[in-house]
Amino acid sequence: MALVRRLRLLSLAARLLLAPRRDLTVRGPNEPLPVVRIPRALQRRQEERQSGQRSPPRPVLVRPGPLLISARRPELNQPARLTLGPWEPAPLASRGWRNRRAHGDHFSIERAQHEAPALRNLSPKGSFTDLGLELRVLSALQEVAPEVVRPTTVQSRTIPPLLRGRHVLCAAETGSGKTLGYMLPLLQRLWGQPSLDPCRIPAPRGLVLVPSRELAEQVRAVAQPLGSSLGLRVRELGGGHGMSRIRLQLSKQPPADILVATPGALWKALKTQLISLEQLSFLVLDEADTLLDESFLELVDYILEGSHIAEGPADLKDPFNPKAQLVLVGATFPEGVGQLLSKVASLDSLTTVTSDKLHCIMPHVRQTFMRLKGTEKVTGLVQILKQHDRAYRTGPAGTVLVFCNCSSTVNWLGYILDDHKIQHLRLQGQMPASMRAGIFQSFQKGSRDILLCTDIASRGLDSTQVELVINYDFPLTLQDYIHRAGRVGRVGSEVPGTVISFVTHPWDVSLVQKIELAARRRRSLPGVGSSVREPLHQQTLL
Repeated sequence: MALVRRLRLLSLAARLLLAPRRDLTVRGPNEPLPVVRIPRALQRRQEERQSGQRSPPRPVLVRPGPLLISARRPELNQPARLTLGPWEPAPLASRGWRNRRAHGDHFSIERAQHEAPALRNLSPKGSFTDLGLELRVLSALQEVAPEVVRPTTVQSRTIPPLLRGRHVLCAAETGSGKTLGYMLPLLQRLWGQPSLDPCRIPAPRGLVLVPSRELAEQVRAVAQPLGSSLGLRVRELGGGHGMSRIRLQLSKQPPADILVATPGALWKALKTQLISLEQLSFLVLDEADTLLDESFLELVDYILEGSHIAEGPADLKDPFNPKAQLVLVGATFPEGVGQLLSKVASLDSLTTVTSDKLHCIMPHVRQTFMRLKGTEKVTGLVQILKQHDRAYRTGPAGTVLVFCNCSSTVNWLGYILDDHKIQHLRLQGQMPASMRAGIFQSFQKGSRDILLCTDIASRGLDSTQVELVINYDFPLTLQDYIHRAGRVGRVGSEVPGTVISFVTHPWDVSLVQKIELAARRRRSLPGVGSSVREPLHQQTLL
């Protein structure tokens, strides 16, 4: 073998030595000179370098009219009247943002309308009376919230099937009035039912399950005045305080008709037999996409197994053998809901109410994306907050939510804002329950106009006074972005909403490109779908 290899090498060397070489020397005056081609761009740069001046920039054609996308480079702007087709190439402003030379670039998704989608296409003659609500419930609503005159689109589609006794899955954009959409039918159902004999332990007739203590406080604050007008007692059961606090909350007499609880606290109460679900007539999973996440799924599964869910509207007619009507609401369509519901109820008894703006970029909120280095984020944040503080002092302005991805960033950023004499509040999940209590309520009441928080403040909390959301850390998923952006531009907001996002990491750029592409094509965000695609009874909000 070695001899064969040597012979092959010798033959190859011989061929190379004997091969004719290209002779580039000119042997005579009639011989043509060799041609060396120089690229035009290289030649132009060489001429500019020698002359010491650059050629004037090419003029950019600017189309008149409002813009859908406004970029730092005008050639990447997209007019509002233009919509890209599904197969049409999109000139993304964020296409080159993975390169470090893109630092300092930015683009914005402009407002396409001024009012929330939930208030659009409303009939001026529409009223809560037309939905089938009792006069006693309507008078309680008028007494507690006189500013609520007409139902939103979500409420108009959700309340009638609930009054007919159907299970409902309502998936609509944030701030569209979903809480009142299920609360009014819940109050009417319990108000019209006779109270059963009291159990040995508390047995609520209505249960609203929420993922956080702050949201439990908010839902209880909405339901309590309405319930008091109808003679119904509303209580809250939140975790984080230990079993002694749970026993104290459940020992209050008389027992609650409606309980607003977090999964962890309710699970502990059920395990220790401090509460019973035998008389449950109405069960709501608020922010269902969060409750069906892995962190809550086992607890929610246990609670659903302990509830007697009705098979259909006929099971709800016997007041002395109560069965629970099931409602799931959320701003993103929950994954795995079909598998969960099939364990406790038939999908034929489910009415799905969805919005045409579900999983879409909110058209009435301006959203800006800034490509920054990690070391530039603090400077950019302080500059934005100081500008907002000057505007807050000179005239009416809304408040600010600053989102971070972890609790340690909230604390660290808070120390920096303290050094700059910027007053603020902090809210994150690792705080003790005693510290967390009332922080968001203080922010809502206006004690401070800046709140540093994690995603704990992005789910369901009412933030009609928020004008600006800053994503200091870009969210890790598109679902989280939808919820964060949904803190502004809500129904009832008096200030226009704006979202500013700092984009730092390559994985941030991937999400930003998906958001920009969906905005340019006016389509829903990819990868936020549900396992329930075409339920038997479905209504779409136009």
